[in-house]
Amino acid sequence: MEDPPICALCGRPIPADVPQSLHHLVPKLKGGKNGPTVLLHHICHKEIHATLSEAELARDYATPEALRAHPRLAKFIAWVSKRPPGFLSRVPSKRRARQR
Repeated sequence: MEDPPICALCGRPIPADVPQSLHHLVPKLKGGKNGPTVLLHHICHKEIHATLSEAELARDYATPEALRAHPRLAKFIAWVSKRPPGFLSRVPSKRRARQR
């Protein structure tokens, strides 16, 4: 039997029955349509987009290593790593005010 893929953010396995997402390292709207992608737990993918704007992702966080180094994502990874691979939870919204 084949081992499950590993989440590029949290490093936990992604079982076949767990929601998963492909994350464009450079957002599609910022020129990454045909660029590299990584497989993530859906909860990890939602946390990335709740934390960073598309411009920030394209400019400063276009690698899994850079994402893992972000303070809020590092805190999330420490928290979610203690949960089973199939853990699901609501992801809080952005903590900063949106600019209009």
